[in-house]
Amino acid sequence: MYGGPRQPHRPVSRISMSLPFVLLRELDRMVTERGCISRSQAISDMLHQFLIEHKRERGDDIMVGTVTLVYDNGVAGLQRQLADLQSRYIDEVISSLHVHLMHEQTMEVILLQGPARILQEVADQLISRRGVISGKMHLVAALIPQVHPFVKAAR
Repeated sequence: MYGGPRQPHRPVSRISMSLPFVLLRELDRMVTERGCISRSQAISDMLHQFLIEHKRERGDDIMVGTVTLVYDNGVAGLQRQLADLQSRYIDEVISSLHVHLMHEQTMEVILLQGPARILQEVADQLISRRGVISGKMHLVAALIPQVHPFVKAAR
């Protein structure tokens, strides 16, 4: 969930909203089913997801995310195509993990970071390959810490 447990050093603001009774009843049902501690937590989580989607659509923000693929191992050249695509986007592709499934299928999870617009482009190219059975991208408004800072040395 967004933000995890409430932290005392993170200030919050109180807002008020009006909802039709039917919508409020559905919200309360969802809060109970998902085990949220309050309506506020549920609304905060939904708002966070909505804002992430807005940032993704705008395309300028740097985001981190995953593309999850399930594909057919029997399609000639597909694994090579997927690897080549990841190499082409080496600045955005952080790592990948693949697991062999039953029935000649593989699940691959690719970790990405970069401008949302480019991440969507990478995901679309991966997911649209012949032999990919299913694919989905999930973005988060966060960044991976830089492991090795690039230092410009005078040469």
